[in-house]
Amino acid sequence: RHVNRLIDPTAGEIVVDGEDVLQMSLEQLRTFRRTSIAMVFQKFGLLPHRSVLHNVAYGLEIRGVGKAERLEKAAHWIEVVGLSGYEKSRPRQLSGGQQQRVGLARALAMDTEILLMDEAFSALDPLIRSGMQDQLIELQSSLNKTILFITHDFDEALKIGNRIAVLRDGAVQQVGKPEEIVLSPANEHIEEFVRDVNKARAIHVRTIMERGEFEAYEYAVPMDARCEDVLPWFAEHPWVGVTNGDGSQIGRVSAKQVIRALAKYSPETPDPT
Repeated sequence: RHVNRLIDPTAGEIVVDGEDVLQMSLEQLRTFRRTSIAMVFQKFGLLPHRSVLHNVAYGLEIRGVGKAERLEKAAHWIEVVGLSGYEKSRPRQLSGGQQQRVGLARALAMDTEILLMDEAFSALDPLIRSGMQDQLIELQSSLNKTILFITHDFDEALKIGNRIAVLRDGAVQQVGKPEEIVLSPANEHIEEFVRDVNKARAIHVRTIMERGEFEAYEYAVPMDARCEDVLPWFAEHPWVGVTNGDGSQIGRVSAKQVIRALAKYSPETPDPT
């Protein structure tokens, strides 16, 4: 809410593309909100008298996009988030997870470079929440947006984030990749914060893989996959291949390597090496 100045910060700068948002005039701020950023709210923020289709199209309507174009774009994003068939439904007819998908589709329809998500999944039950996290990760792989996701759930941050900032009392304690935060905490506060964190969710396969040319394995995972993603495959496969962005196999990983990595960074377990 500071980034789009729904709440004005008491100090500091918020720089987007070289321009300080705090120095913008009301007209500049209005344009910035309409064209550069979109927001998914914690409590959905849907208009109860509008259908799903018209809720998704609302931001485009405010922007001044013609009716035919905005409804076409809204319909596309409704399909992308898995709500085809609900275009005419009202928010009250949807479950919490479905309502949050409407909010996500509304933000995506704006096609902005920056997406703000204010504890967007915290009101959902665990199963639906996990599904929304998976869908966000899948969407991000194709959209490649800048997403600022606020959460109090560190496991959620580990699952969806590729760069994490930990704040305490308004001050940044540490910024880094998920494995950097978990495996090299900057201070006692973060050490306590990550003590019970699922390390398998933090450690990426690329940090423990064995690089080189090997036989083509029956199953392979991307190098950015996390240890928890690859663990199920060891029940039937002693080795799992690791691929780069082009899908070419560049290495392999075994259950022993994963277990060694998890044990190494567990405070209760001595390093088996």
